[in-house]
Amino acid sequence: MSGNRKRILIVGGGYVGLVTALRLQKLLRRQLKRGEVEIVVVDPRSFMTYQPFLPEASAGSLEPRHVVVPLRRVLDKCDVRTARVTRIDHARRIATLAPHVGDPYDLRYDELVVGVGAVPRTLPIPGLAEFGIGFKTIEEAIGLRNRVLDKLDEADALPYSDPRFRELRARLLTFVFVGGGFAGVEALAELEDMARDACRLYNEVKREDMRWVLVEAAGKIIPEFGEELSDYTRQRLEERGIEVKLNTRLESCVNGHIVLSDGTEFDADTLVWTAGVKPNPMLRDTDLPLGPKGHVVCLPTLQVKDTPHAWAAGDCAQVPDLAKGPGAYCPPTAQHGVRQAKHLARNIQRVMQGKPPTPFKHKNKGAVAGLGLHKGVANLLGWIHLKGWPAWFVHRTYHLYAVPTLNRKVRTVVDWTLALFFRREIVSLGTLHSPREEFAEVAAESAPQPEAASRTPGQPVPKAGAPKAG
Repeated sequence: MSGNRKRILIVGGGYVGLVTALRLQKLLRRQLKRGEVEIVVVDPRSFMTYQPFLPEASAGSLEPRHVVVPLRRVLDKCDVRTARVTRIDHARRIATLAPHVGDPYDLRYDELVVGVGAVPRTLPIPGLAEFGIGFKTIEEAIGLRNRVLDKLDEADALPYSDPRFRELRARLLTFVFVGGGFAGVEALAELEDMARDACRLYNEVKREDMRWVLVEAAGKIIPEFGEELSDYTRQRLEERGIEVKLNTRLESCVNGHIVLSDGTEFDADTLVWTAGVKPNPMLRDTDLPLGPKGHVVCLPTLQVKDTPHAWAAGDCAQVPDLAKGPGAYCPPTAQHGVRQAKHLARNIQRVMQGKPPTPFKHKNKGAVAGLGLHKGVANLLGWIHLKGWPAWFVHRTYHLYAVPTLNRKVRTVVDWTLALFFRREIVSLGTLHSPREEFAEVAAESAPQPEAASRTPGQPVPKAGAPKAG
């Protein structure tokens, strides 16, 4: 930092980081132009992922690149650094950054905004770490899409009438999702809808050959919708042939052998884990006050408790929910995270102007979920219940409004409009994850052999079976 320039460090480039930085660019444009303020955004990825669109991206309804927002393009007044923050010493106003290449280094700051979000909450289940797949990043969503289509390809190559392949086909075509929240239900519903559509292209695979299983430890799925809509969602899934197992836990999944707490056992090649989230563990390497579950403890103003010049919001923050009353905290939803980020930016501006920050208060507007193409469920304002096509339309309308930047809104509309006239692309690009594999295999055939490499130029190649010289 030079002179009296103030540096605002934003840790995390997700909902909170992106929206806070966007709003600060606008609110502090004069100070930024005069060089009085500097905004630094640090995230391991160079883009923000709009996670509510991950199910549609995995089903091929949206182009993957349209689900992410490039940070450097939209935060053109900020210093965006692609690195991890491994430690925060707020008492000294120093954060340690670890870039993807090179050694870690320290960065000084004046104001700190923590928006590192959450990570999957896993359990010590045998086989989960080796076999499970998450559903929180665009890489995981597209990887899961490719995996489902790859399994259909592999099963189609095995003749249905040949009894030798019966068990193998059943394993390939069994897909298990653990966790009945929004992420699990929407991901399963969208992918099953895509796979059902894909079956028309295969000779040896029919919809009834596939087995889709949803495992939920609680007594109902997506409880945020309430009893009526939760039951409706379960019934619609079961009508599509999806097995919904309530009050059931995953006990083991070693080598794809699924063992459930209700005594059910079967083999599957695909297991998706969406059973909740927890605050980013990097918060343990800070001197910020943390709650019992690892969240940063905040005041209603989004300031970190007993910690001047530090702010936090989103999934990693424990923010009092003034709309619900004492003892309640804001839920970890995009709806709250985006609004908290906007309010946080205004409060930073107020503090810099010598004004007191204002408390954040937001009443939940409801919840929406997509269950596949033209299928959905919605609870608006707590009393308006929508089902089927109307709910699906409201779901898309809301997220079109909520997705950041006009650029992404337009691209999303274009994708959806084209989908009205053309079918989804049913193709797996799984080899994108290992682009050098084919080249490496071919190159290995022409690589110099150790024996050839040791010969001097002009020395004849020994004939097969001939004794070696010397």
